[in-house]
Amino acid sequence: MRRVIDDAQLSSRARRLAAALEPCIGQVYFAPEAHAAYEQLGFAPSPGVLNGVAMPDGPAYFTSRGALMGQVAPHVVAAAFAVLNPDAVVPSVQYGWSLPDAPTIFTARREGAVAQLRRVVGDEPAGIGRVNELLARAEAPLRPEGRPLFAGLRTQWDDPANPLTRFFHLGDMLREYRGDSHTAAWISAGVDATEIGLLTELYIGLPLRTYARTRAWSDAQFDAAMARLEARGWVASDAFTDAGRAAREAIEVATDRQLAAAIDALGDDLDELVETITPWGDAMRAAGGYVGGAGDLWPNR
Repeated sequence: MRRVIDDAQLSSRARRLAAALEPCIGQVYFAPEAHAAYEQLGFAPSPGVLNGVAMPDGPAYFTSRGALMGQVAPHVVAAAFAVLNPDAVVPSVQYGWSLPDAPTIFTARREGAVAQLRRVVGDEPAGIGRVNELLARAEAPLRPEGRPLFAGLRTQWDDPANPLTRFFHLGDMLREYRGDSHTAAWISAGVDATEIGLLTELYIGLPLRTYARTRAWSDAQFDAAMARLEARGWVASDAFTDAGRAAREAIEVATDRQLAAAIDALGDDLDELVETITPWGDAMRAAGGYVGGAGDLWPNR
């Protein structure tokens, strides 16, 4: 029977889980082992280091993450990524699909992520068996409708025996499930990709057009988005109005609500899961395997 908890409790638990998973799973995009594997497949090497962390090559990033869904059309990848400018995504994926096929790059991605985990936390970090049991329990009741990246990862689940591979794939499913759910939440609120980028910067306290600029939108596109947000009464003088702040928080709460089945499945064991994997994420950051990002600034995490 599902427990009845209020939105504040649900949001707190859902965001704690997301924050604990992020450096352990999001590290795939910064793993030197993954960069080296992509280079062997014909992609460019990492373009450089930021704060001690190797950044991903653009086409390799777009194509490797797109490979979660199989070898789909480039515009489908752009639609699934949602916040990124299709003008950057589509040609990158077109180029990427001219190199390896989707199964090959999916394997390179997963093996690269697992290799970095192994280097940082060891072959079998203490508690990983229990962690995998809890992640599987959290993932089992989730539904794929409207969640293309999660659905693709679930389709490619091959019940790996290796504990680190199992941990990464399960965690990747949960991470992408939240990402797909977040897209559904902001689309349902009538927001577009440029608008959510600006709203998110205000929400987490970053200067406007800094984090959102990594999504490859132009100043003209941001200017138009800001004009729409001002007309909607959500932003004034480059700051939230009360209505805008409430609307952005409502988008996040709507995202959290979609994690209710996972949070319910974990129950009181969520604390154990978070407490076990948090040191792994700390070690990943300390090793230069994950760059701090917007997720670190998220409210209530």
